[in-house]
Amino acid sequence: MMRIGVDLGGTKIELVALAPDGRELWRRRVATPRGDYQGTVATIVELVAEAERHLGTQARVGVGIPGSISPRTGVIRNANSTCLNDRPLKEDLEARLGREIRLANDANCLAVSEAADGAGAGAQAVFAVILGTGVGGGLVIKGQLLTGANAIAGEWGHSPLPLPDAEDTPLPPCYCGRAGCVETYLSGPGLALDYARRHGGALEAVDIAAGAADDDPGCLDSLQRYERRLARALAVVINLVDPDIIVLGGGLSKIERLYRKVPRLWDAHVFSDHVATRLAPALHGDASGVRGAAWLWPRE
Repeated sequence: MMRIGVDLGGTKIELVALAPDGRELWRRRVATPRGDYQGTVATIVELVAEAERHLGTQARVGVGIPGSISPRTGVIRNANSTCLNDRPLKEDLEARLGREIRLANDANCLAVSEAADGAGAGAQAVFAVILGTGVGGGLVIKGQLLTGANAIAGEWGHSPLPLPDAEDTPLPPCYCGRAGCVETYLSGPGLALDYARRHGGALEAVDIAAGAADDDPGCLDSLQRYERRLARALAVVINLVDPDIIVLGGGLSKIERLYRKVPRLWDAHVFSDHVATRLAPALHGDASGVRGAAWLWPRE
């Protein structure tokens, strides 16, 4: 049966339709109705209807979101797109679409995609990380997505940054109500905040990366600090999970030097005499999350 994946992001909603063998058949991207829950639901329903008109058949639908479903209440929680929080998104979409859907955290979708036929294909343990507007993680073990007893497996972005020192303080406040979360340092806005605090001015993460590539001292300083923080945070993942590969997705995953610099830095924090874990970009790039949403319905 055909599969449709929907990636619900803070600024865009993307849909992809996949054939049973994984071939991409149709793709569409539209702006997210920001802060508008009902508008978001309507947009997803319209996209699915448009895709199915194109396909000429009904499809199985999977949706990736920047949050998760509470096992206790069935509503969305922990979403940095805050209009989704405390809303029964899965139930509302199922009512509008007239069928069961599958819904998962966007980082879990990235992990499913990259473990299935991406950078982590064939690996026993794949940890996938989104480094973008927010920071999240997902874990696939032997081809199976691990969700956990509390449905928060892989929620690495809201753990405290390990070993904070003088250059990491004061701890930045996080939208989740805590301070010093990994997300506050390693998201795109976190990198931009570091630059503003240290060097003044307002540069986006992409501009800081470009400046570092051109040897701008301020940009290089902030990016090197970002790399040290990322190495410490990922070392904790390696010590706990010992994955074969860590796959990076999201906008900051496009910074090529991360794949050279960070593994050299994490060695000092990993409890082993040798670190075999690989660090790699998502093979499917920006399309990986939406493909993973489709693969929430596994191959028959």
